[in-house]
Amino acid sequence: MISKIPFADFQPKFEVASCFIEVGDRFLLLLRQDAKSEGNKWGVPAGKVESGETTEQALVREIQEEIGLELSREGVEFFDTVYVRYPDYDFVYHMFRAPFDQEPTIALNLAEHKDFRWASMPEALLMNLVQDEDAWIAQDGSSDGY
Repeated sequence: MISKIPFADFQPKFEVASCFIEVGDRFLLLLRQDAKSEGNKWGVPAGKVESGETTEQALVREIQEEIGLELSREGVEFFDTVYVRYPDYDFVYHMFRAPFDQEPTIALNLAEHKDFRWASMPEALLMNLVQDEDAWIAQDGSSDGY
């Protein structure tokens, strides 16, 4: 379940920072390695916030680690935060955008991902996405659909 406000008994196990790296009407999706959690599924670049990090610092670090792209905290804009409940745990999911005029060079970290693709929202919604990624992609900033 996804909510715009924390659930009454919400106990997040971790926080995640994610980024929609956008060029026009397309954004970057990464295909997870088979052995990873939710292996062989597509998702936007994202990762856990480490102790002592802000969400922006975690985002910049994760983007560098996953795709070799240098982002500045000023180059990203906050999009939304949602509260997620899976059967075994809760977590907080922070979403950012990083718009580009042209496709940046992607240096994929093959330990984590095996491919990348630029996709429009309709194209992405037809792909084999990580759990709830369709909700993030279709998210329009309102509480509709949550």
